Amino acid sequence: MSSNPDEPKSRARTDFLRTNESEVQRSWDESKVFEADPGSEPPGPGEKFFGNFTYPYMNGLLHLGHAFTLSKLEFGAAYHRLRGCNVLLPFAFHCTGMPIKASADKLAREIQQYGNPPLFHGAGGAAVADALQTDAVAPDKFRGKKSKSAAKAGTNKYQWEIMKSFDLQDEEIAKFQDPYHWLTHFPPLAKEVLKKFGLGCDWRRSFITTDMNPYYDSFVKWQTRKLKKLGKVVKDMRYTIYSPLDGQPCADHDRATGEGVQPQEYMLVKMEVIAPFPPRLKALEGRKVYLAAATLRPETMYGQTNCWVLPDGIYGAFEINDTDVFILTARAALNLAYQHLSRVPENPTRLRELSGNDLIGLPLKSPLSLNQTIYALPMLTVLTDKGTGIVTSVPSDSPDDFIALQNLVTKPALRAKYGVIDEWVLPYEIIPVIYVPEFGDKSAEKVCHDLKIKSQNDKEQLAEAKRMTYLKGFTDGTMIVGEFSGRKVHEVKPLIKNKLLEEGTALLYSEPEKKVMSRSGDECVVALTDQWYITYGEAEWKQKAVRCLDGMNTFSAETRNGFEHTLGWLNQRACSRSFGLGSRIPWDEQFLVESLSDSTLYMAYYTVAHFLQNGNMYGKEMSSIRPEEMTDEVWDFVFCDVPAPKADIATAQLNRMKQEFEYWYPFDIRISGKDLTQNHLAFCIYNHATLLPEHRWPRGFRCNGHLMLNSEKMSKSTGNFLTLEEAIEKYSSDATRFALADAGDGMDDANFVTETANSAVMRLTKEISWMEEVTASESKLRAEPPTTYADRVFANEMNIAIKETEKSYNGFMFREALKSGFYDLQLARDEYILSCGAAGMNRDLLWQFMDVQTRLVTPICPHYAEYVWRKILKKQGFAIKGGWPVADTPDPTLRTANKYLQDSIVQMRKLLQKQESGSKKPKKGAVSAPPSEAKKISIGLIYVNEHYSGWKEQCLRVLQSKFNSQTHSFAPDQEITEALMNCPIGKEMNLKQVQKLCMPFVRFKKDEAREVGPQALDLKLPFSEMDVLRENLELIKRQLGLEHVEVLPAFDDAARSKAGECVSLLEKNPPSPGDPVFIFLSKYRYRKASHVVHGWTAEATTRASTVPGKKTHGSLWRLEGWGHYLMRKLSNIFKNLLILDWRGAAARDEQIMNCLLALVRGRLTHMTRSQIQPPERKVSSVCLPSHLSSSLHLLLKMVAMFRDLLGEGETSLINPFALPLANSSLMVMLTNIFHAMAASDASKRDSIVSRGFVMRSWIGSAASST
Repeated sequence: MSSNPDEPKSRARTDFLRTNESEVQRSWDESKVFEADPGSEPPGPGEKFFGNFTYPYMNGLLHLGHAFTLSKLEFGAAYHRLRGCNVLLPFAFHCTGMPIKASADKLAREIQQYGNPPLFHGAGGAAVADALQTDAVAPDKFRGKKSKSAAKAGTNKYQWEIMKSFDLQDEEIAKFQDPYHWLTHFPPLAKEVLKKFGLGCDWRRSFITTDMNPYYDSFVKWQTRKLKKLGKVVKDMRYTIYSPLDGQPCADHDRATGEGVQPQEYMLVKMEVIAPFPPRLKALEGRKVYLAAATLRPETMYGQTNCWVLPDGIYGAFEINDTDVFILTARAALNLAYQHLSRVPENPTRLRELSGNDLIGLPLKSPLSLNQTIYALPMLTVLTDKGTGIVTSVPSDSPDDFIALQNLVTKPALRAKYGVIDEWVLPYEIIPVIYVPEFGDKSAEKVCHDLKIKSQNDKEQLAEAKRMTYLKGFTDGTMIVGEFSGRKVHEVKPLIKNKLLEEGTALLYSEPEKKVMSRSGDECVVALTDQWYITYGEAEWKQKAVRCLDGMNTFSAETRNGFEHTLGWLNQRACSRSFGLGSRIPWDEQFLVESLSDSTLYMAYYTVAHFLQNGNMYGKEMSSIRPEEMTDEVWDFVFCDVPAPKADIATAQLNRMKQEFEYWYPFDIRISGKDLTQNHLAFCIYNHATLLPEHRWPRGFRCNGHLMLNSEKMSKSTGNFLTLEEAIEKYSSDATRFALADAGDGMDDANFVTETANSAVMRLTKEISWMEEVTASESKLRAEPPTTYADRVFANEMNIAIKETEKSYNGFMFREALKSGFYDLQLARDEYILSCGAAGMNRDLLWQFMDVQTRLVTPICPHYAEYVWRKILKKQGFAIKGGWPVADTPDPTLRTANKYLQDSIVQMRKLLQKQESGSKKPKKGAVSAPPSEAKKISIGLIYVNEHYSGWKEQCLRVLQSKFNSQTHSFAPDQEITEALMNCPIGKEMNLKQVQKLCMPFVRFKKDEAREVGPQALDLKLPFSEMDVLRENLELIKRQLGLEHVEVLPAFDDAARSKAGECVSLLEKNPPSPGDPVFIFLSKYRYRKASHVVHGWTAEATTRASTVPGKKTHGSLWRLEGWGHYLMRKLSNIFKNLLILDWRGAAARDEQIMNCLLALVRGRLTHMTRSQIQPPERKVSSVCLPSHLSSSLHLLLKMVAMFRDLLGEGETSLINPFALPLANSSLMVMLTNIFHAMAASDASKRDSIVSRGFVMRSWIGSAASST
């Protein structure tokens, strides 16, 4: 057994899947099932699907990250193929650029230096040893092939060792000194792995890039010439990210880090050092020496009070030309040297190394500054890896400058520490430069005071202050000094910039926005290069690109926003390089077409590649068309709707290529990682928009996030890495595809979970076993039409699964498709098996399930589907072309009803388990004794209330009137509260009482309605709860292990009586629609409850007949009894008492007793609220016989209990049944009391009993007659 938890416990199931996959793939190949040819007529909507994937770079093996992005195309294409579309999915291999050439050259240098095979030693040997030890990874990591990341690292590992990680032998590795050998080695390996993956690819159209493929080389040269002819390619001096080591521009694909980083332009302000020079600069006398400060805000230079240097920073005095010397960092000097600002181009000459301390106190003359002389001062937050390490100081508008200067002014010890004398700091006042309406003319000071910033170390607050002042200063600021005073900052900024440049007191300087490392391992600079550029961003072209994007489906708002942002800033882009592999620029062959410029239109090449290359990806097997015959005129004819050219190619062949292109184009979707929105995909939009007619522009781009492995970033260096081939071998193709589908959708980073892949092996093989068992025992299944409740639910769930999975596939949301098409369907099947019970499962439904599930999962697990299709379902043809299952219209009400049923069973099971186990947990290790027959729970009573009533009904009606079903939103809370106060409940309570009683329910229902819609506000569910539960009594009994279950109406008195003393549960938590109440009883308690109810009824009926003026109201009194009736009346009384304005316990007790006695005399039968108030008439004392005093004592206890509850602000219904004393004995006792009161002798009413029980009450005429 494997010690790695990510390894399958046994290979048997995996081997079964792998064997089946090999058989299925052979069958597909033999039938050429994925080869796609156009129809004879142009396709109608939905008849064809052409999708493509950003081809991978071939300097290593395909890994799971490639597979994840590719799976989005593969699953989508497979779905459309299943639906009967004519599907084209081609695949190619990208080899253009410098990484392969750089790696090959690096390998050649190692062999030359260390031999073949090389014998590394010294520090390098240690590095190799460290690298070799990475094989001993933790057991929960994977042994990854370290190709791409190691190649990116460049200097961190020998190229020889990188090649060894590809399982290459020593004698093979030397061949990779030839960069073209990489092109013959890796693409065929990738193709074979993709076949194992089950990719539904038309391999006839596969190709590699570079001039190694003469047909593709011809295509790229046509595209480049056409762009130049249209004026989209120009040669000019431009700033570009540049690799000094490679000696050429470093495009995105050439970078190890910093993809997407652009040159950042600064103004380099020349602050001249005033003579005499200090000793450290004596050697520079006679030269013009400047501290060169990089700034983005030249308009603020009027307010300079000083400049800043980092005390511990390392600077240098660099020779710019024969006369000028700049003091700045070596990094900035290197950038300047590549921008023609060094005496020796590309090689800055440092005349003197200096520290920041050497510069403190230098007197300076700075352009535009209103101060004639300023000084270099220390600042602890100056960055030497950004700008030049020299920073201008404008404390009026820069929060950083203001705080740093204030620290020096207010802290003499700080000045002393760095040797700063007072004359350099104290005389300098803040000079207002810009007026900002929100902050005044000293923005930095105002914002720092507002944010209470005291120190240079308050970095977060300073960053916020900077954001506030810089943005407002530029957009709303007005200049208040200089020749541009009174004009807006955003107007004069370019004017001031030009003024400084014209005067020669500043110059332009660029550096990378962020750090960029080339794949060769050096830090890139910004160089001013004379090269070929594509004029992205040109106004008219940009408009067409935006129009193209507007017509595309991007599948997410985030993707669209990314494209809109990129099209907003994208401008001229270098399209040439001098090092690497690729096609030569046809009119200037010293340059190559860079890798992001030869890959913007190749999707069109797929449509004709098989005509030209004869199925050979290298274009080496000549077809009837020779490469040189593919002239620009021929390419134009095929792709650009122009007349047929004079060509050596047969007219029929030309027409076939044109027909093929027009059938498939435009492509329907392009799948890519999200990182390519800012370059490759944006370039693709631009190129299509200018080279092809509008009706051939792309229809859709879908982007996804990166892939993590077990919630960690995939990394070869840590071992948390899997190649695609390793994953297939470890889990099988279908299980790998299953886990890729489950990894995630959208632009967020996804997560491939190895446990999901392992579990997929088990799930798929177990499902096959179950299907085989079902088909083997077909005769035992129920053969009649599916009519039972369980049948109807199961059939409905299959219909829902079909519809939901179809929606997910159409939206390219494959995790959701897997959920509805596999997981949910499995749950529905398992539930059906449990629900059928003795009736058995329906044969037709099970066969339908096997058919439906197989079709729904086919795009994700096609090999598994083929096995089921042919060997279990015995169908002809291929599952991948079997068609989409037909679904009846789903019944959402039936699904809701079944969820109600299943949720009710789950809730009943929890309550039953809790009741059986009791409140106390058994001691550890103790064995519970089985319950006695008397205590064993075997009866279940389900009380249902199908309609909201009372105050809840009023609340729902208000919410219904205030809900917007279009937006799923409600009116403001204040409006809802006002509506509640205007309905009947609001007229009986004050605002505070309404809020306390109603608002929790209102909030709950609002949240529910926002989630599910207006049906959440219905007064009843869309189905009969009673019918659903009663139809499934056998299921409930079987699931809960009960002998008898009844479904009862909650407010039927006869039904309530069956609960016996447990009826209090109905009062504490009354049922509501969708929320029944469950009561479980033993047989003993159930029989006792029935006996007590019937016995009490007979007794109470007899006594009730002795009460003058009362009539029994049919079955109600006969079933429930007079005592029960009195208790219900009491409940109504106390409910009404809740809304009274009590002014003290004594008054409350008096009123309760008045109500009780009035009830006895029949005076509260139809009383209104006003009649409940204490009457303004004489109050008499009533004397009861002394033998009733004990009973009356209990009654008074109950009164006191009501009083206490009312005193605590209780707002729920107060019902005697909810009280501890409310049992059948108390009911009898109270009835005796009430009868005694009614029958007491009037002559004794004015006397006082010796026991001292006195009640004050109102005695009316009716009482006198009694």
